[in-house]
Amino acid sequence: MLNPQWLRSFATLARLGSFTRAAEALDLTQAAVSQHVRHLEASLGPLLIRRPRAIELTPAGLATLDYWRELDEADQRLRGRLADEDACQGEVGMITPGGIGLFVYPHLLDLQAQRPGLVVRHRFAPDPDVLQAVLDNRYELGLVTLRPDDARLASCAFLEEPLELVLPAAEKCATWDDLRRIGFIDHPDGQAMANRLLSRHFPGSPGVRDLPVRGFSNQIGLLLEPVARGLGFTVLTQHARRAFPRQDEIRVLDCGSPVVDTLWMIHRAEWPLSARAQHVVEHLRKTVGAMAPKLATPKSAAPKRASAK
Repeated sequence: MLNPQWLRSFATLARLGSFTRAAEALDLTQAAVSQHVRHLEASLGPLLIRRPRAIELTPAGLATLDYWRELDEADQRLRGRLADEDACQGEVGMITPGGIGLFVYPHLLDLQAQRPGLVVRHRFAPDPDVLQAVLDNRYELGLVTLRPDDARLASCAFLEEPLELVLPAAEKCATWDDLRRIGFIDHPDGQAMANRLLSRHFPGSPGVRDLPVRGFSNQIGLLLEPVARGLGFTVLTQHARRAFPRQDEIRVLDCGSPVVDTLWMIHRAEWPLSARAQHVVEHLRKTVGAMAPKLATPKSAAPKRASAK
């Protein structure tokens, strides 16, 4: 790679047309400017024609000047990205599990509508994929249901997520036999969620594997469709249930003592969040009702696994 100082001297010389003026502008000696140009010409060939009162660039000199301009523009773009001064411009990537994603995504769109220069890129994914995407720097922010124990990730408690048993609106449920009669609508996290909630509400029950499965969907936004049609019940998060548009066709069984997960906001611990990402997090805290302090900084981050409540 060509020495940037040599290129800067050459570009200044081309702009001012004089070794003397170029040396003054760069706070160098005239001999230093001449030496820089000679170094470039040793690598690239003749770059300029020296005349008594002027200089003229050769085709190689013009190409070298264009090259310097491209480098200078790239340098300015890089410095602008690193400075990250504008919290309302550019792209922010966020990846979340499906249930909370249905709840959070409309709030992200509200922010983008308020800040047209901000582009929010959101993806639904299970916890393991969220962790890997943030570790790989494909997404700057993520939400997970278990606090990671990877030292490369900073995390903080962000939101509580209650589990709910959701029935068809016309169904009644008081016993385990009622659940067996209604049947279970499963999903990728269905078995784990159902066992945790049902063991609390029906102590001593044989577990969700005892229940007939009436359907399965890996699309959280469609999971309540078979429930609304009377085909079975399911267990999912309150945020996912609230996103369903036809609330009059379903109902939530009162399970008494709730089962509540804590959602953790994560990001890479080795460097600070961008101003854009901080703006997104603060917006979500205000609109979603966050329950925890600000995201941990890389220095104070000490990620540990915490069991769900």
